[in-house]
Amino acid sequence: MMTFAIAALVLIMLPGPDQALITRNALVGGRSGGVLTVVGGVLGLSVHAGAAALGLSALLLASATAFTILKIVGAVYLLWLAAQMLWSSVTRSPGPSVAEPAGVAPVRRLAYLRQGVLSNALNPKVALFFVTFLPQFLSADSGSPRAEALLLSAVFATLYLAWFGLYVSAVERLGRWLRRPRVKARIEQVTGLVLATVAVRLATTSH
Repeated sequence: MMTFAIAALVLIMLPGPDQALITRNALVGGRSGGVLTVVGGVLGLSVHAGAAALGLSALLLASATAFTILKIVGAVYLLWLAAQMLWSSVTRSPGPSVAEPAGVAPVRRLAYLRQGVLSNALNPKVALFFVTFLPQFLSADSGSPRAEALLLSAVFATLYLAWFGLYVSAVERLGRWLRRPRVKARIEQVTGLVLATVAVRLATTSH
């Protein structure tokens, strides 16, 4: 279990699209925007982790049609998010204001949560990751490998929440500097480019 926890934490800490999206939303929507994206992200991951533990992801990956549909939908969604962020970075006012974000409206709360969920749930690479990653840590003499796999999935989700919860707090502490218009616009650009790159790689992934 400890070996799994260490390996999972290292993977979670590696920079990637989740970190980019969480950073951007924490700057735009404040702490609540970041936290909601984290919660959405862990829900999206849990879909694939639970499906892998139950053996459903293997069925998905075995079907070329299902895999292709999921990767196309996921790529289109990521490209749509990327386009929104790149457009926002271009049209953002260059004024000197660095005010903290106001209270997040309910519709925005849902948007942050939805972005976190869909960016992971629509990515078949996440399903492939759990199908190949979890079995490596299952005990050979386990009486209930499915239960053990679900437990490892829960550990992964907990570590994800803990790490990115701390990360959002760090972004919040640096908020006044990070929310300077030029810095914020650059972060929007980087996030958009990261998501677009992930979308292209996803769309060109072979089954």
